[in-house]
Amino acid sequence: MTTHSVRWTPLSDTAALTGRSLRHVLRSPDTIITTTVMPIMFMLLFVYVFGGAMEVGTDDYVDYLLPGILLITVASGIAYTAFRLFMDLQGGIFERFQSMPIARSAVLWAHVLTSLVANLVSLAVVVGVALLMGFRSSAGVLEWLAVLGLLVLFTLALTWLAVIPGLTAKSVDGASAFAYPLIFLPFLSSAFVPTETMPGPVRAFAENQPVTSIVDALRGLLDGQPVASDVLMATAWCVALLVAAWVLATAVHRRKVRMGA
Repeated sequence: MTTHSVRWTPLSDTAALTGRSLRHVLRSPDTIITTTVMPIMFMLLFVYVFGGAMEVGTDDYVDYLLPGILLITVASGIAYTAFRLFMDLQGGIFERFQSMPIARSAVLWAHVLTSLVANLVSLAVVVGVALLMGFRSSAGVLEWLAVLGLLVLFTLALTWLAVIPGLTAKSVDGASAFAYPLIFLPFLSSAFVPTETMPGPVRAFAENQPVTSIVDALRGLLDGQPVASDVLMATAWCVALLVAAWVLATAVHRRKVRMGA
């Protein structure tokens, strides 16, 4: 009888499980299509119906609107992370993985990385539609890389946040519905109109919540403006949210593992 020692290989385990999750997404591309439809509909509605009445200081409202739409795309996409995690838990996949010699963290990281890839594809689709609608950017390569970096950080932060309801929800509706407040949050920010046009309490909230900082940084980068302080503030918000969400999600996961999922 040959004895095999248990080897912890987090990277290879994560890669294998991420491949499994990505194959599931490829078999049902409607996931990506669904998550991009709502942001695109918002963009069409606000540009072609309300855009003429918006006083935002630019000629093309789609240029002003796109950063907020990108954040709504991410908020919409991470709902599927909570859904897929909840379904794995209910289907006994978690228990099966725990009985195997694989790194415990690999299960969560696989869902997180799958969410990142799926959201980046959705964001590319939304940017493509925006270009067809007339969006133009004077950003250079470095500015576009900074935009990509902020969107990656924001996606990772919200995805780790989505892990928590994915592990704790009592129903599939509960696992998916947590994203609704996140989708609504850009409406209370500078995403659609300048915060100066908002009444006092709403303006105070809008100007001090993370979405406004991230939207302003993305808008400045895409417009080719010097926005170093905005980028630093947006990065700080994203990193703080990411760390807090990761700590909470891993704590919930460890508790699930101790309880036998």
